[in-house]
Amino acid sequence: MEKFVHLHVHTEYSLLDGATRISRIFSRCDELGMPAVAITDHGNMYGALEFVKAAIRHTDKDADPFRFIAERREFKVKPIIGCEIYMTDDMDVKTTVNGKMPKYNHLVLLAKNMTGYKNLIKLVSIAYVDGLYYKPRTDFKHLKEHAEGLVCLSACLAGELPQAILRGDMDAADEIIERYKALFGEDYYIEIQDHNIRDQKTVLPHLVRLARRHNVKIVATNDVHYLNKKDAAAQKVLQCISFRTTLSENEIDETDSGLAEGGVDDNGYFPTKEFYLKSGDEMKALFPNLEDSITNTLEIADKCEPYFFSKEPLMPAYVPSDGSTPYEFLRKLTFDGLNRKYGEITDKIRERAEYELGIVKRMGFVDYFLIVWDFINWSETHGVPVGPGRGSGVGSIVAYAIGITKVEPLRYDLIFERFLNPERVSNPDFDIDFCVDGRERTIEYVVGKYGVNNVSQIITFGTLAAKAAVKDVGRVFNQPFAEVDKITKLMPKMMGHNHIGHLLGFEKPKKPDDPNPFIPELKEMYDNDPMVKRILDMAMEVEGMPRQTGMHAAGVIICRDPIADHIPMARSGEGIVTTQFNMIECEELGLLKMDFLGLRTVTDINKAIKYVKQTRGIDIDFYGGIGYDDEGTFRLIGEGDTHAVFQLESEGMKKFMRDLRPNSLEEIIAGISLYRPGPMDKIPVYIANKRNPAGIKYDHPLLEPTLKVTFGIMVYQEQVMRIVQDVAGYSLGRADEVRRMMSKKKKDKMEKEREIFLNGLHNDRVDIKGAVANGVSKEIANKIYDDMSTFASYAFNKSHAAAYAYLAYQTAYLKCYYTVEFVTAVLNNRITSIEEISNYLNYLKERGFKVLPPNINRSYAEFSVEDGGVRIGMAAIKNVGISVIENIVAEREKGGDFKDFVEFVKRMQDSMLNKKQLESLIYAGTFDCFGLNRSQLIAVYEQILDRVARDRQQSAKGQISFFDNIASDFDKFDYPALEEYELSEKLAKEKEVAGVYLTGHPLEQYKEHLKKYSFNTSMLSAVSEDDEGDGENYVVPDDTTVTIGGQLTEAAKKTSKKTGKEFGIGKLEDLYGTVELMLGGYKLSRYKNVFVKDKLVTVTGKVRHREDTVSVSVDSIESWDGVKKGSNKKICFYLSFTESDESVVDMLQNILKAYPGEDETYIKNTDDNKIYPLGINTSVNPLMYNELCGLIGEKNIKVG
Repeated sequence: MEKFVHLHVHTEYSLLDGATRISRIFSRCDELGMPAVAITDHGNMYGALEFVKAAIRHTDKDADPFRFIAERREFKVKPIIGCEIYMTDDMDVKTTVNGKMPKYNHLVLLAKNMTGYKNLIKLVSIAYVDGLYYKPRTDFKHLKEHAEGLVCLSACLAGELPQAILRGDMDAADEIIERYKALFGEDYYIEIQDHNIRDQKTVLPHLVRLARRHNVKIVATNDVHYLNKKDAAAQKVLQCISFRTTLSENEIDETDSGLAEGGVDDNGYFPTKEFYLKSGDEMKALFPNLEDSITNTLEIADKCEPYFFSKEPLMPAYVPSDGSTPYEFLRKLTFDGLNRKYGEITDKIRERAEYELGIVKRMGFVDYFLIVWDFINWSETHGVPVGPGRGSGVGSIVAYAIGITKVEPLRYDLIFERFLNPERVSNPDFDIDFCVDGRERTIEYVVGKYGVNNVSQIITFGTLAAKAAVKDVGRVFNQPFAEVDKITKLMPKMMGHNHIGHLLGFEKPKKPDDPNPFIPELKEMYDNDPMVKRILDMAMEVEGMPRQTGMHAAGVIICRDPIADHIPMARSGEGIVTTQFNMIECEELGLLKMDFLGLRTVTDINKAIKYVKQTRGIDIDFYGGIGYDDEGTFRLIGEGDTHAVFQLESEGMKKFMRDLRPNSLEEIIAGISLYRPGPMDKIPVYIANKRNPAGIKYDHPLLEPTLKVTFGIMVYQEQVMRIVQDVAGYSLGRADEVRRMMSKKKKDKMEKEREIFLNGLHNDRVDIKGAVANGVSKEIANKIYDDMSTFASYAFNKSHAAAYAYLAYQTAYLKCYYTVEFVTAVLNNRITSIEEISNYLNYLKERGFKVLPPNINRSYAEFSVEDGGVRIGMAAIKNVGISVIENIVAEREKGGDFKDFVEFVKRMQDSMLNKKQLESLIYAGTFDCFGLNRSQLIAVYEQILDRVARDRQQSAKGQISFFDNIASDFDKFDYPALEEYELSEKLAKEKEVAGVYLTGHPLEQYKEHLKKYSFNTSMLSAVSEDDEGDGENYVVPDDTTVTIGGQLTEAAKKTSKKTGKEFGIGKLEDLYGTVELMLGGYKLSRYKNVFVKDKLVTVTGKVRHREDTVSVSVDSIESWDGVKKGSNKKICFYLSFTESDESVVDMLQNILKAYPGEDETYIKNTDDNKIYPLGINTSVNPLMYNELCGLIGEKNIKVG
């Protein structure tokens, strides 16, 4: 077999263009007897480190990659790091010419040595960060500055040299060769290729002739984009996904049809199926008379070394401002903080602090603690609220003392070794929660402190996950959505470690104990439907490949040097500089990764505290004055009144809290830890043991000190560590290793560790007593070990739970004592979420709090606290815009309340208020306070706007204004005598302009009936908080049978284009939101008389979550025949018959008639205090009430 090395290879990181999987390339090269292979992705080095690690795994699957590199061990197949870069004349030119981007060419660069690698990452970074314009481009000027240590190949047909030949410009070709030869010398090679494309065959003899004439060596390459020839179809599908095009069946199955005309376009399909990783013999057969082009690949491979990656100490040094050493400064901060927080430093506190400081110093993390302290301290002294902490770092008393965390670790028995210990290999990681409104300010501070080139966001790669792969392939194959949806409906939402092959039974579960993911129904479809088979086969080919780049939501790299000195950089689509290596790779190389997490709850708490100060003058300090043992707060939680309470808001958690009736923060910590898959089964035992402590039995007395706090059951990871320590005499560092071993179910290691747990281990490094020597029988010790092994895989981190319990308590406390302020804060942090606004406003109404409609003289942009209720903000109104709202508020504060509609328009004439904005404000009811019908304002607002604009023009010419001739009293303006809109139309317009009903709800009179349902629409779309990065989990899982009630706002019959069968699509609305309904043909036929728009119904069906949407697959629909509305109200108006204007009474009656209903109306004559029935049945609601207040004043109205 001919020896050959592929030097032009595009992996899956040539996104949606390359289909060569890094995980498979080295075994294939080994099969073909190739000693090396290069990675040369388009314009990037995303896969460089992964490529080298894959080569190491192929050589020695158990080797530590960085030790392998440090020892410069020999590879079975040597990896060569390179890149096919984009070259342009001047990368600073970023303008199109005739609608096209500036010309660019390809050039292949390979790193020979460390200097070359550093220069390569510099060039790639410059191209992506500074030269990005459609493509990441660089130019010859920058290439010249960073050419040392690089091998240069002239590239494919898109290279500058082949393009000159195709133009027939041989002078330019000569100049190009001499220019590159002068720069790279013997490291410049002219690249030749043959993929059976006419243009390649045209340039080939010229390239050889020019190479011989200029004494430049030639090198044969194949422009590898997929591993085997049969993979050409998968590569084409990837391109179709990128280009958003489809393939016909003929195109899917097409074979090579001989010589391809033209060339290869960056934005076109490959014309042949020759772009695979060919054998040396195949390559030699392509160039039978150019043997040196084959042997030169080996020469180049020998030139290139792969030993570039190492874990370096790249963390910045922290320089204390007082001239002390970092350790001295950390020690001073620690003991100053301990004095401040504890008052008296006991021996226990001092010993713990000294121990932790010693570990931190010994392991080299003093600077790390100080860097984190610094930006948290800056944040808190510059108005950026920070959460109490999260993760295992909450267990550190040093972190607590200096203010990184805010949970007292000794009180809750939090363990430092869970965070940092000498026996732990991985780095510590402080994850910090910031107020979402201030997070960016903190990041800006860090950038300013350490330098813009030393701080960066981190890249992420969105991959073709199983369902996405099926959907994308289905689209490429031009299949109807409904048909593809049948496949994806059978696939689980959370695939975990499984792939499509697991679901079809082609692959076994990764771990023997894992449940079998095989889905018989999916396999049956695969076996019986050829198109399903074709889709799934192709989806398996592309599954897991990177689809696009993104940016880590929270991760930020901080480096002692410019980051581009160590790894390649990129610029995101939003213009933000990111790394080209992912988060894990950055950390592996020694870069400091910090998570600046934006947590909405921190913002909720901060805003609520501000509102309490504004409205009541009370200062709330959860870390200085208020404790965590308030009875009222625990009572609220125990009653399940936890709407908007962090971590405790789901219906399941509400029920758990009602059953538990917690009376301590420890129980909240346990509740947060138990309410998740796995430990949830222990909830009944936990509650029963709390109610009957005498019934708790421990397998051994040594367990009681650890398990007593959780009523005899294991809940936390830290408890596993304590039990291992107390029962068998482990150090906490070694105990943490056991915990991690158990959580990852490493059975071989666990069985070896069992022997140590039972009988101990004694050598120069460790001295473990063992359970048996500690007085525990072998039988009991084995049971304890088995229980821990079973439990450890789903045990929760108590430190993390404690921090989140703090936030849960804080939100519950605020809700208990300052409900309106707290819910107002929550609303303002969800002002763009219609469903959540509707949900929380409805909650306030149910609890008897006033929800005041938008009011031009009272509302601000955001929701605000007013008179013990919540005033709806104008930012909720569509089409208006925040700048217009700010202008309205500014004018109001400057000139006082607006007296009438005309005056408002006149005073706002300089704000560029347009007709659409004014119309939205009218329909939202912001002018109801002027006592006019919305129908009247809609009839004249354009006329008034036009007159004001005309008057402004006339005033500029010194002419008299139309409005200068009329009194300022709005009654003088001739508004048309129009009846108000029907209530249903009025509310519909509100929803149209605000997304929610602002002043009432069509179903409000049925709220008592709606309370009878166990589910509502908001529950179906609710997602549990993703506090551990495990992905989103819906509170109501897929396939749950639910029964909900409400009004059908949509009910349509559709016909399938493919089958011709009818089906139904609708929407059900309740007080909390809407949900889509889906009815199959049989159900539609059965319920066609009930499935009617505007009908009030009860729906039973199964929940379906698809991407970001939720629907109910309907099983049955029932009409609300005979359902009673809410009990009737009485409304009385206090008026003087002798003094009241007759027109006021007429307007009063018109308003009441505009809201027909069952409520009774009366007038009390204040002259003789007698009550007279008005004889008008109405429907009392906030909208009508607001209009009546505008007419006669709130003090003259009483509702009973």
